[in-house]
Amino acid sequence: MRVFVDECVDRRLARFIIGHDVWTARDQGWTGVSNGRLLALVAQGFDVFVTVDRNLSYQQNLRSQPFSVIVLNARTNRLADLLPPVPELMTAITTAPVGIATIIGAG
Repeated sequence: MRVFVDECVDRRLARFIIGHDVWTARDQGWTGVSNGRLLALVAQGFDVFVTVDRNLSYQQNLRSQPFSVIVLNARTNRLADLLPPVPELMTAITTAPVGIATIIGAG
């Protein structure tokens, strides 16, 4: 699976997403890109979008997107807070439905 990690997520998390082709906003040169434009870019080549932006599904129409959105519900976007839900994230990458936000983690 081709996984995109949003810029609001600590980019070091990408190292823990094993067995997938993982790219960050910084890798792609997409830092500072607005959510609407970012979703259009992700749609062109990714299967999964990983973010901590809990408001994304309220601000954007995800139903029309051809990829899964996984929202990490963590206390902060620091790596230490993002690591506990990694096992759940690994499962969600292959099982999350397209067109809706799948929320994982305890927060």
